[in-house]
Amino acid sequence: MTAKVLFAGCRDLPEGTGDEHGAAKVLAEAGAEVRWAVWDDPRAPFADADLVVLRATWDYSERHEEFLAWCESVPCLRNSAAVVRWNTDKRYLLDLAAAGVPVVPTDVVVPGAEVPWPDGEFVVKPAVGAGSRGARRFGPGERMRAAAHLRALHDDGRAALVQPYQADVDTNGETALVFVGGVYSHAFTKAAMLTGPEGDAAGSAGAEKLTAADPEPEQLAAAEETLDAATGLLGMTRGDLLYARVDVVTGHDGAPLLLELELTEPYLGFAHAEGAAASRFASAVRAQLG
Repeated sequence: MTAKVLFAGCRDLPEGTGDEHGAAKVLAEAGAEVRWAVWDDPRAPFADADLVVLRATWDYSERHEEFLAWCESVPCLRNSAAVVRWNTDKRYLLDLAAAGVPVVPTDVVVPGAEVPWPDGEFVVKPAVGAGSRGARRFGPGERMRAAAHLRALHDDGRAALVQPYQADVDTNGETALVFVGGVYSHAFTKAAMLTGPEGDAAGSAGAEKLTAADPEPEQLAAAEETLDAATGLLGMTRGDLLYARVDVVTGHDGAPLLLELELTEPYLGFAHAEGAAASRFASAVRAQLG
């Protein structure tokens, strides 16, 4: 029987960004039937698919609970609904920090709570948000503006993260390390998105400046440690994850710090890797089918 694979997008990106086209071609050549579908389209045959792969569901933060309920209704979802529920709320960073992972210092601020403003520049971002949407960078003298942004997030019913800004990002960007089937595949660098006190990024992959990267051994070790800790917390093995993207930055002491762990629908940057990366992803999809 022909395996049926659905890549899930959103209404703005019903067929993703184009980054997965190479992997889809490899899967089709191997005999799979590959199609795209919008995650909230009631006509889409998600229940009939052998595997549903979250790829560009980037509007989930606007309807978070609805998205989670949909994920839990889909058989054979990757990554799984349990992973999605944990990973789409950035409070997972506190879990990883408690597990010993070096994480960018993070405070979660809920409505009515006292705000632990960092010294120097800092970032305020929603706890549930795709990309950099809703994230803003503030200077040390801008706490009133930051408080107004925080209040707007709270008024919208959202908790927020407050983090000291890691200045090395302005020079070297973030390094995104991509894993497929739990194994390191490739990496790329993302230039700073929050470019100053007024910075508020749109958060789409198309707006980011991306270049291929060869991560430092310390960065790769930090990414491996992050995946081991995350899968331990989730009660699974790394091989259970179809894909993962670990975004690391350099802290003030020169050591790598985890900024984000993307397990839900990350841009995987096949266009910024050597040609075999898409094939590795396709092979990981086939392994999940098996």
